[in-house]
Amino acid sequence: MRLLGRQGHGLPRPQRVIYTQSDLGAVHARKSRGGTEQMPELHGTVADAVQGNWVDRLAPPVTRPYLRLARADRPIGTWLLLIPCWWGIALAAATDGPRLSDLWWALACTAGAFLMRGAGCTWNDITDRDFDGSVARTRSRPIPSGQVTVKQALAFMVAQIAVSALLLLTFNGASIVIGIVALVPVAIYPFAKRFTWWPQAFLGIAFNWGALLGWVAHAGSLSLAPVLLYLSGLIWTLFYDTIYAHQDKEDDALIGVKSTARLFGTDTVKWLSGFLVAVVALMTAAVLAALLPAGAPPLVLVLALCAPWGMGWHMLWLLRQLDIDDGDTCLRLFRATRDTGLIAALFLAVAAIV
Repeated sequence: MRLLGRQGHGLPRPQRVIYTQSDLGAVHARKSRGGTEQMPELHGTVADAVQGNWVDRLAPPVTRPYLRLARADRPIGTWLLLIPCWWGIALAAATDGPRLSDLWWALACTAGAFLMRGAGCTWNDITDRDFDGSVARTRSRPIPSGQVTVKQALAFMVAQIAVSALLLLTFNGASIVIGIVALVPVAIYPFAKRFTWWPQAFLGIAFNWGALLGWVAHAGSLSLAPVLLYLSGLIWTLFYDTIYAHQDKEDDALIGVKSTARLFGTDTVKWLSGFLVAVVALMTAAVLAALLPAGAPPLVLVLALCAPWGMGWHMLWLLRQLDIDDGDTCLRLFRATRDTGLIAALFLAVAAIV
């Protein structure tokens, strides 16, 4: 491959990209002398899978490719989709006190996050099947490795969305509308890396929709506070998904896939530092916008303000460990961002309860 010319932002333009086919030898049947086909056990775990996960240990073999397609073996994505839902519910409850229904919203969002994350990953793998087959970390995913066909994946995606829709119907009318609209950024995201250097922003738009949904489930309508909370989550996604994208920057450059990791390059730490400040500022503004007009007691206000500042300190701790050229470190720090979000969720929940 030869790099010629330059794209926007001074990055080289790939020419004559060579795509490497996935090795399907472990997947496709081998014909025996008698003409019958032997189908071996399919493991198909990708490089960033959690070793010894419950899918490998407990799930029936026939279900494993589908569970891997939904990333059930890697729950970090479900956490990152779920946590903003909890933020929204807890911040809304802090304004006028918790209700028993909030427990149902939290549980329904938990199940919905698992299902919609699975549906989104399935859709992402359908649209990216050619790219995934050309990247070492993803070439053993179920579709490029031949464990699941595109038609089977589509049927699986529809089934996950259908169950999620049943859960959504238990919410109020405004929440249902917000939940339906959320499908738009989910559908667009897999294509973003083809036309923008900021696909992580599209992921943030999709992944933090739960902040709006959770607030409206409790409050019944939107206001400034949940919008600010949503924006803080969006910037948080830019922070953690840029770290994640540094694992694939060499392969992405070869196949022409864009990302903020490639865009920022050696300036990544500077950008992430700016995102850190923005996350803290926006979530602080969200807390103040929600609680000051509601006349919240000082203790509630202080506890809620610990959410953005706790997040900020944890993000700073992660940033100090970052080595953008060490894929293992990037993956470890990406997974640790679950705790960043849970810190905020914990403080907001305590503020709602006291």
